[in-house]
Order: sequence, then structure tokens, then C-alpha cells
Amino acid sequence: MIATLEYVEILDYSEKLGKMVLESDVMENYKKSRVALDEDIEAQQLIKAFTEMKSHYDDIQRFGRYHPDYNEIMKKVRSTKREMDMNERVASFKIAERNLQNLLDEISQYVAHSVSDDIKAPKDGAALTDTGCGHGGACGCAS
Repeated sequence: MIATLEYVEILDYSEKLGKMVLESDVMENYKKSRVALDEDIEAQQLIKAFTEMKSHYDDIQRFGRYHPDYNEIMKKVRSTKREMDMNERVASFKIAERNLQNLLDEISQYVAHSVSDDIKAPKDGAALTDTGCGHGGACGCAS
């Protein structure tokens, strides 16, 4: 592709926009909450416990309700996740993450709609919502 002055100008504007996001209060809150989360030993233990439980969950998903430990593991996964989510550092990080995602979604929509109303852009935290397992509902989840 031949670089034109217009193309270079667009890249310059996008770099400025990226720099503005990196220097925003929303990004600063995200960074602070991430550091606080990373330094919180209890939160890290809860995250590790949930990650380990999630691996068991992934193992039973192949068999679904027919797995002998299905009910027990499902209960443990839910309780471990609830315990992790109730931790103050985890909760504040999730809020900061959602706020940053909302800012990025707004910017994406603004840029997309300034080109054309027909261009699709993420909205309402679509990147953070659980959209199922990716099998189109074949496994019985709410894809």
C-alpha cells in the first residue's frame, strides 16, 4: 500500500487518540485496581482456586450431566466464583475493567458511525459478556 499524506494523518490521529485513552482517568483507575488486585494475596488465592475449579468444570463439560461428578463440580464452581467475585479487590477491578471497556466501546461507535451508520461497532460491553461456549448452543448452553 502506498502511504499517502491522508493515510499518515489518520495514523497520527489514531496514535493521539490511543495516547488520550492511556492518559485518561478511566485508564488510571484500571491500572490502580489491577495493581491492587495483583498485590492482594487473598484475591490471588481466590483467583487461583477458581481457575483450578474451572479446569475441572471444563473436563466435565465434555460429558455434561452424564458425568458422575457433574452436580458436585457445578456447585463448587458456582460457590468458588461467588467467593472470588465478592472479594473487594476483584470486584473493584471488574468495575474498572467494565468502565474501560465502555470507554473503548464508545470510541469505537463514534469512529464507526462517523464513517457510516451501517458499520457495526461493539457496544454495551459486548467484549466482556459471556456469549456461551462457541458451539452455537449445541451443548445446551445459552449461546
